[in-house]
Amino acid sequence: MQKSAMTHARRPTILVVDDTPENISVLGELLQPFYSVRVATNGQRALVTAASEPCPDLILLDVMMPEMDGYTVLTKLRENPKTADIPVIFVTALDATDEETKGLELGAADYISKPLRPSVVLARVSVQVELKQARDRLRNQNAWLEAEVARRMAENQQIQDVSIRALANIAETRDNETGCHILRTQGYVNVLCQELAKAEYADELNAASIELITKAAPLHDIGKVGIPDNILLKPGKLTSDEWAIMKTHPQLGAEAIHRAIQDKPNQSVFEFLRVVMSIAHYHHEKWDGSGYPDGLVGVAIPIPARVMALADVFDALINRRCYKEAMSYDEATRIIVEGSGKHFDPNVVNAFIRCKHQFIEVAENFKDVPD
Repeated sequence: MQKSAMTHARRPTILVVDDTPENISVLGELLQPFYSVRVATNGQRALVTAASEPCPDLILLDVMMPEMDGYTVLTKLRENPKTADIPVIFVTALDATDEETKGLELGAADYISKPLRPSVVLARVSVQVELKQARDRLRNQNAWLEAEVARRMAENQQIQDVSIRALANIAETRDNETGCHILRTQGYVNVLCQELAKAEYADELNAASIELITKAAPLHDIGKVGIPDNILLKPGKLTSDEWAIMKTHPQLGAEAIHRAIQDKPNQSVFEFLRVVMSIAHYHHEKWDGSGYPDGLVGVAIPIPARVMALADVFDALINRRCYKEAMSYDEATRIIVEGSGKHFDPNVVNAFIRCKHQFIEVAENFKDVPD
C-alpha cells in the first residue's frame, strides 16, 4: 500500500494536528517517506491550514488539545464545504469506547491509539488515503459525465431550436410575411407570458411552461404549407371560397403535429408538440366565439393560443402587407384594446397594456429590412 502512495503522480498530503512537538516529530518522520506532511499545533491553526492549498487528503487529529479539542475541530471541519469531505483519523491516548463512538458519530474515519505503532499508523493512513483518492476519482468522473451530458443536451436543444426555426421559415416563405414576423411574434409571446405569470395567470404559467410556449410560437402558422399558392400568395382580397380554404390552415397544422405525436416521442418532446398543436389549432379563435376553426368561447381557448392571438394580430397591424399599410403603435394598441372581451382575452389585453413598451422594443429590434 505504501508503494502505491509513493508512486502516485502527486504525493498525497497529510495534515498532522497535535499540540505536542514530540508527537508531530514522530508522525512526521514516519510519514514523510511516503507523503507530503503539513503540521498544525492547535485547533484554530488546523482549520486554517486544512482550508488552504494544497488541501490535505487526510488529517491526523489529536483529541486532547487546549482551547479547542479534536472533537470541536472535526465539527468545524464538517461545517466548511471546502473541508467537509477530508477524512479525519483521531490520534489519541484515550481508549474508552464512549470516546471512540463520539468521534465516529461526528464523522471521524478511524481511530489510532497512542502509543503509536508505525505499521498500524501506515496501514490505516494508506487505507484512508486510497479511499479518498477513489472518491475523488469518482467525483471527477461524475463531474465530467454531468458536463458531457449537459453539453450533448445543449447540442440537441440547439438542433431542436434550429429545426423549429427551419420549419417555421418554410411556412413563412410560402406566405407574404417575413422571417422577422416569426422573431417578433415569438418575442411578444414571451413578454406577454412573463407578464401574465406575475398576476392574471400566476397559477397556470411558470418558467417551464413559458419556455415551451415561447419555443412553440414560431410554428403557429405551420398549417399554411397545406394552402395552395394561388390562395396563400394572392395579392388581393380572397373570395369567400378562397377564404374558406385559407381558414383550414389551423386544422391542417394541428393534424400535422398530431401525426408527429402518434410516433410516441419522449415526454419532453410530447409536451412541446402538445403546446405547438394547441397554438397552431386555436390561435385564430376569438374570446366571444366568433373565431375559427371551432368557434371556441372564452376560457375554452387554451392560454397559449390566447396569447398567440394577440401577438399575431399586433404584428399584422404594425407591419405593411400587400393589402394594407402599416399602422402606428398607438393605433394598433387602440384596436387591441377595443378587441378586449371580443377578439381577445381581457386578461391578456391588460397584460399587453402593462408591457406595451416591451412590445415596441421587440418590434424595433426585429424590423423588416426593406427590399
